[in-house]
Amino acid sequence: MSLLQQSPGMILNALALLAAGPGIWLLHTTRNLEQRETTHLHKLTEQAPIDEPMHLMDVPTLRMIRLSYRLGAACLGFALLLSWVSTKL
Repeated sequence: MSLLQQSPGMILNALALLAAGPGIWLLHTTRNLEQRETTHLHKLTEQAPIDEPMHLMDVPTLRMIRLSYRLGAACLGFALLLSWVSTKL
């Protein structure tokens, strides 16, 4: 008998783990990037004269951060779904 026939739930759990890893990594690195960018903008705002407008994140950076959060959450959601399905087998 093959491993797939003996324990399909274990294989689905392994796939769920493989799907969760990149999602966790993506969420973690995105959060670090966002914190570094916010710290950099905060320093620029503090150094600027009072009459100069606040420094804000540019639109492409905000879009990339939002997309990364969505992809990371989708990976974790997919992993959760696979894990849940594996318990039903």
